[in-house]
Amino acid sequence: HWMILRNVNVVMAVMTIKNLWTPSVLKQRIITAVLLLLALIAATTQLPSFYFSVLIALIILIAAYEWAGLISPQHKTTKLPYILSVGSMLLGCFFLLGVSPDAQSIDIFRASLVLILGLLFWLISLFLLAGYPDNSRLWNDESKIALMGVLVLVPTFVGVVVLKYLLPSGFLVLALVILVAAADVGAYFVGVNFGSRKLAASLSPKKSWEGVWGGLTLSLIVAAGFIWAMHNYLIALSAIQVLSLLALSMGVTFFSVVGDLVESMLKRNCGLKDSGAILPGHGGVLDRVDGLVAATPVFVLAMMLVLSSET
Repeated sequence: HWMILRNVNVVMAVMTIKNLWTPSVLKQRIITAVLLLLALIAATTQLPSFYFSVLIALIILIAAYEWAGLISPQHKTTKLPYILSVGSMLLGCFFLLGVSPDAQSIDIFRASLVLILGLLFWLISLFLLAGYPDNSRLWNDESKIALMGVLVLVPTFVGVVVLKYLLPSGFLVLALVILVAAADVGAYFVGVNFGSRKLAASLSPKKSWEGVWGGLTLSLIVAAGFIWAMHNYLIALSAIQVLSLLALSMGVTFFSVVGDLVESMLKRNCGLKDSGAILPGHGGVLDRVDGLVAATPVFVLAMMLVLSSET
């Protein structure tokens, strides 16, 4: 029965894919994206680091709820235990890093260990992508998918919290989010208008190599703006640091594509179009942050190195 249900879901996804980018849907996506960006700016710039961390933890729990649906779509009873498990790990991170209302800084070394673990997962995921669909049976193992969720969500939480504590103004958090968004926007518009060479037809038929280059170009332009602001208003950067940060923006684009493809792989194996429906025009939280979660470890680790070289 599960196989029949999955096949039905795949057929429904194929039937609706042509409607994903109609003018009305695109308008809805833009409105939702603008509202999310305004909310992010307000939260990032106005909330103290501790309360911002609590907010991010709540968002991660919503993502964990959606991830549980990818683990076992036919068994909704698995969602609560998984949310509680991820929640306990997030709580542990508060203690591990020393996140508290009175803390002005957190344990960067411990945070870096979690981020390195997350980065290793995304590097391994490259092999998983290369082997799909031949290794698709791997994605039927619920324990492996559950572990993947932990390796995706917990380092993302740690990374965003680190960025907020490194610069409480929220500059680095916004830089990361907007860089990933720029890569996504550039990839979409270039891909729609000029895309011809498929990037990964078995995973995401709409993605093209032209779209990747479009995303890379726009993210480099946005990165140049952030680097200029960082150099003139926050930290005096050397030429090597500027070049390193430009290279980092390329890495952010690369990993954001990897994150997008990994979630596509998971959803395709489950026969799902979206991970959720909480965000009009976008689907679920995971659908909106699939690129962000993959880009976070490499971005944060690199920024930690840049900022530590100034102290």
